[in-house]
Amino acid sequence: MHVLSLCAVEVTNTSSVHHLGRMALHSNGTTGTILSSPSLPLELVEEEILSRLPVKKLLQLRCICKSWKSLISDDPKFTKKHLRMSNILKHKHLIMNVLGDRILWDSPLSSVFSNVYNHTVTLTQLNIPISISNHILKISSCDGILCLTLGVVGGGRRYVVLCNPSLRKYTTLPPLENHQKREVLSCLFSFGYDHVNDVYKVIAISCFKDKHKVKEVDVYTLGTNNWRSIQDFPYSSPSPSPSMYHSGVFVGGTVNWLAYEVSNSSHRRVIVSLDLMTESYQKLLQPDLEKDPWILGMCQNCLCIFQCRDMFLDVWIMKEYGNKESWTKLYNIPSAEGQNSYPRTVYISDNNQVLFCYHDLRNSKLKLVVYNSKNGNVMIPKIQHNDRLFMNPRVYVESLISLPCSY
Repeated sequence: MHVLSLCAVEVTNTSSVHHLGRMALHSNGTTGTILSSPSLPLELVEEEILSRLPVKKLLQLRCICKSWKSLISDDPKFTKKHLRMSNILKHKHLIMNVLGDRILWDSPLSSVFSNVYNHTVTLTQLNIPISISNHILKISSCDGILCLTLGVVGGGRRYVVLCNPSLRKYTTLPPLENHQKREVLSCLFSFGYDHVNDVYKVIAISCFKDKHKVKEVDVYTLGTNNWRSIQDFPYSSPSPSPSMYHSGVFVGGTVNWLAYEVSNSSHRRVIVSLDLMTESYQKLLQPDLEKDPWILGMCQNCLCIFQCRDMFLDVWIMKEYGNKESWTKLYNIPSAEGQNSYPRTVYISDNNQVLFCYHDLRNSKLKLVVYNSKNGNVMIPKIQHNDRLFMNPRVYVESLISLPCSY
């Protein structure tokens, strides 16, 4: 039985907790018998115990006393400490959506990495209570906040919904003003954190019919209620065609895209980085790769490249951001049966297990694959409700970060 915390039953001052009760919070959310316990400093309880708890448990503990409710719901310092501990303790989840709807499906990441042979990944359904009727097209994540792109397949106007699935909180961003007046060919939203100014930002790259060769860029800073324009995207597009767009990859205060540099009627792949503090661009040098297809990603807090080559998935990692010489090939993973040519690494665990996904060529269904780099073993867990066409698998960390109200 796993005891998670000690809970105060009476608080008489700001420096200590008196008549402290031991309350065992088990994984199923039940509480055990309250027993007497010596007094503990309040700071110890708050910083060393509460900050280590999953969000679900913390939400249950808000009713213990007013100071805990304020700490859990309103204290930005505690929120940041809890986020750090959630990353350390791996309070993480896998989330996906289904093609053609706006429902999210959630599973603890630990269930994906289960050592039980032929196990099933169980999913919990999360409905998005918003008025926009469009489908979820893209998902990106930063610090436990999901940035959902909603729209219709094939182009046109896009909408952004931010979601903290741990808190079951959602907010809708205002539409881009230039989208209201002009015909939109494509729009790509990305999301990240400016650690210098302590703000989260949504980046929109838009292509319009009247200026189809120019990619206009707008930024929305959480806490404001408006979009503002910045310098146009400096390369032809974040992909050769709008239908193949990938959201930017957030790494250490930057958002990064795979773009194409046009010269002498040829396209050369480049990595374009946007610094979220200065809102300026730079080009990053990639490793010397062959012409096989590759995409960008993030693993172990580093920028990564996932390249399909000769029936293998190569995983490259940029250990020192911005330094070409730091690119290192981490893994060379054999292809799975029925794998298409665009597998994507979703997560790399501390014990070097790689979770990647692909859509099966035979039935278009999403497959999750766990590759053990130490012994070469491959597990393909079953996915609950796999009669649906799941897409956009992402990993998010539990957090208490609140969202502003919808516009």
